[in-house]
Amino acid sequence: MLEEKVEVKTPEYVSLKFEAAGLGSRAAALIIDQTILFGVSLLLLALTFLGIWGFDMYLDLAFVSPYLLFGLLIVLFILNWGYFVVLEYFWTGKTIGKKILGIHVMQDNGHRVTLLSSVIRNLLRLIDSLPTSYVLGMILVYAHPKHKRLGDIVAGTIVVHERRAKKTRMSRHDKEIRRRNLKIDDVTIEEWELKQLGEKEWTLLKGYAERFTNLPLSKRNELTKKLVEILFPKVGLSKEKKTYEQLENMLLVIYLKLREDWEYEL
Repeated sequence: MLEEKVEVKTPEYVSLKFEAAGLGSRAAALIIDQTILFGVSLLLLALTFLGIWGFDMYLDLAFVSPYLLFGLLIVLFILNWGYFVVLEYFWTGKTIGKKILGIHVMQDNGHRVTLLSSVIRNLLRLIDSLPTSYVLGMILVYAHPKHKRLGDIVAGTIVVHERRAKKTRMSRHDKEIRRRNLKIDDVTIEEWELKQLGEKEWTLLKGYAERFTNLPLSKRNELTKKLVEILFPKVGLSKEKKTYEQLENMLLVIYLKLREDWEYEL
């Protein structure tokens, strides 16, 4: 089935267009994720029973404590369910399979998927997988106009293809970033810390990046200092023993990190 364009209305009344991920790409991503989980689950089972036999190599499986087996089942459930929840929330809507296929989950309003939404959509995998092999989920994804399974409908999420910001002539601040040879990985910020920066912080950073090269040095340093005091505590960065140029570089790298999520092709 061909992928279809969907329009998303943000709370800021901005209209964004995405390409909804259809049955083919979603199924391929799920196969990759399930293969990874199967391998990890198999390894966990092997290590568990090897550990048991390590205490008594003649132990019959019939005498293994039912509590141990029940606990192992719980661990396997948490692993198989938590894999999707943790990666989707901390990796901007992506699992390993979704990353490889170039798709990700987001809210219907265009924002990052929330922890609650991820929990809901993945709990409902139990229903989407009925009666077997995700038959119900596949039928819904195929039939729904936005290719949603039950989990997406209830959680208010949608799976879309990745896209980049619209290519335009290189701006002055992009040239400055290139001149300084700054890369997105130059500053290490945990994903959960980056989530502390919302639309307000993005607007401040974008304005800073677009203006700072045109400002007199004194004004530029003043603006850099103010932004550092606002943003650094939220992402666990220190300004101690840093020159103004180093602080500028760190702010520009944070700008690059946020731009991947906030600057859309409109």
